Amino acid sequence: MDSDSFRAVLGRFASGITVVTAIGPNGRDHGMTVSAFCSLSLEPPMILTCIGHEAQMHDMLVNGEHFVVNILAAGQEAVARRFAGPDPDRFDGIGFTRGRTGIAFLEDALAHIECRRGATHEGGDHTIITGEVLHAEVRPDRPLLYYRGGYAQLER
Repeated sequence: MDSDSFRAVLGRFASGITVVTAIGPNGRDHGMTVSAFCSLSLEPPMILTCIGHEAQMHDMLVNGEHFVVNILAAGQEAVARRFAGPDPDRFDGIGFTRGRTGIAFLEDALAHIECRRGATHEGGDHTIITGEVLHAEVRPDRPLLYYRGGYAQLER
C-alpha cells in the first residue's frame, strides 16, 4: 500500500491530541505535539506513545527518565499548532506548572499524565515508548481531536 492511501485511511480515525513534554540534558523544557498515544495497561497503569525517528525530541524521550503527556482541551488548537511547528521557543508565552518530576504541565490541558519511561520498541520509522504512570490529573472540559488532516471538537 502506498503511503498516501495509508494516510487517507488512517485519517478516518479520530484521535486526541497531546503535547509530550520533557526536560533536556541542558535543563531546558522541550515539547512536541503527538497524536500517536494510547493507554496500555490498567494494572500497573501504563501508556504508550510513538515518536518518529526524525523528531527533535526522539533521543531525549528514548534516553530520558521521565516525560509528561498533556492531553489537550478543545480550546487549545493554537497550542497544538505551536508545538507541532519548528519554533525553538515553543514555551514562550505558554502557561505551565511543574509536575512532581519537574516537567511542564501545560495550563488548561484536559489532563496531565506524568510518567517514568519504560520499555522502547522499534516500529518502522517510529519508536514506541511505554510510560509507567506516576501521577495523573484531569479537569472537566472537552478534548481537542484530529480528524482527516484537521483539528475538530467533540460536540456533546
